[in-house]
Amino acid sequence: MNYRKMCYKCNRPKNSCLCILIKPITTKTKFITLMHPKEFRKTKNNTGRLTHMSLKNSELFVGIDFSNHKKVNDFINNPNFFSVVLYPSNKSICINDEKLELKGKQLVVFIIDATWDCSKPMLRKSTNLYNLPKISFTHTKVSAYNFKRQPFVNALSTIESTLSVLEILNTQEIENISDIELKSFLKPFEELIKFQNKFTNRARFK
Repeated sequence: MNYRKMCYKCNRPKNSCLCILIKPITTKTKFITLMHPKEFRKTKNNTGRLTHMSLKNSELFVGIDFSNHKKVNDFINNPNFFSVVLYPSNKSICINDEKLELKGKQLVVFIIDATWDCSKPMLRKSTNLYNLPKISFTHTKVSAYNFKRQPFVNALSTIESTLSVLEILNTQEIENISDIELKSFLKPFEELIKFQNKFTNRARFK
């Protein structure tokens, strides 16, 4: 049996490795991607891993219930950090309209990398995260994730959502990221889309 050679950094086949396109940027904000195990096993569309690799100041943990996760709790309980969860809800702080008052603390953003149906039980089971402030944002973007069915109109992938957050934090002067870095942030994701569409079209016309 022939096995595909894999790149264990971006978790993709060697023939579609994206590492050369990833230019990690430095942020003041700490980003922590909490990845559902189902996402971890994916190779063709794992944007949570791309997000982590694209941010120097970031962590990635895999699981469902993070209530007793030591490293996650270390961040939450650290008095020098202001921890929030990126999660849309009626009680979320819309950062387009409301500036985050950090009071000298470092911002920590937890990102749940899962399908919509999986993200809800992750948050419910992780009581430490459930009790944190939630942030969200509004936008008019259309996701480039055109080979995957989105749960609702204007839904974005993990990496696209992270870029939107970075852009808003820039306007709030919480971040100071260059336009060049922001414009190149999605390059590996865009290449992933091109590769997958090429593969899908090839299979369709066989």
